[in-house]
Amino acid sequence: MADQETPSATYEELAAIEDAFEEIDTEMIRKQYALSTPVYTKRAAVIAKIPNFWPLVIEQAPQEIDQFIQPKDSQILVENLTSFEVTRPGIAAESGPDSAGSGENPRSFKLRFEFKANDDFEDTVLEKSFWHRRAKDGWSGLVSEPVNIRWKTGKDLTEGLTGMASRLFEARRKTGDFENRGLQEYTALKKKVEHANGMNTSFFTWFGWVSSRRYVSAEESAEAEAKRAEAKGEDKSDGADPEAPDLENEELADDDQEVEVHEAGEDIAVSFAEDIWPGAIKYFTQAQEQEDMSDVDFEEMDDEEDSADEDAPVDIRGLVGASKPNGSRSVSGGAPPSKKRKT
Repeated sequence: MADQETPSATYEELAAIEDAFEEIDTEMIRKQYALSTPVYTKRAAVIAKIPNFWPLVIEQAPQEIDQFIQPKDSQILVENLTSFEVTRPGIAAESGPDSAGSGENPRSFKLRFEFKANDDFEDTVLEKSFWHRRAKDGWSGLVSEPVNIRWKTGKDLTEGLTGMASRLFEARRKTGDFENRGLQEYTALKKKVEHANGMNTSFFTWFGWVSSRRYVSAEESAEAEAKRAEAKGEDKSDGADPEAPDLENEELADDDQEVEVHEAGEDIAVSFAEDIWPGAIKYFTQAQEQEDMSDVDFEEMDDEEDSADEDAPVDIRGLVGASKPNGSRSVSGGAPPSKKRKT
């Protein structure tokens, strides 16, 4: 009996399936955004009545964010953060009056942090946009522009990293080449990053993050997407993936990590957009439950001390650092606990 030839799958078939999944995911993002926007509006009106809502939420942040929040960062957030918001401008533009769209991928989003006037920086609003783009060699992911925080004298927790990242980005923008490594701003930031040895002194260094690989402009992304769409329609008899990069000829210079000021920028951004933002009430509730458990712990401690010394009262609320009326069923933000010092 002759051996039957096993049919083989092609890269084009696999790529087509991936494209179908991506289209489904994109449509789900659009629909979820449209359905949830009115609810987020209602939520904003309610939580505006709750003191320290967002600081309490961020104090409960998952590991992707929490590991980078230092005690001083926590103090700034607790004392000054008043509002946080995630928007997707690309989807909003699609449903706007002109319905023309912005040309941006629906996976792109913007994070907006609002602060009280404070002693650390001049800004009362810090906005950071993240664009989902495709590079000319087929890579795709989130990229961002550095945000230059205007720190007050002697207060820069990033030790100059965000400012230097912003200056390099602007210098490259002026030359029209976002891969330019011949600039003095590049050399200076590379030395600074090497000196930092990959250690972030502050959560706020994240505002200087650009990419997990290198910056991809909107123009490059549009061209890459057009070529990808064109390649999908071609007959590749050799079974090659039309969007796979030529790894043998790919230059190492395509990686810009020597001047990247934060190693986990994308993870933090995605965690804020897909975890903290939709799950804010859950995290706030967890914070309240932890506070209530702390009350019980301190009450037990109070009972033990009373048995030893009847005349030594313990200020439980002062120890916890909150101010919730006794017997009240209303929600109170209180003051978040101090961030534990990291070792």
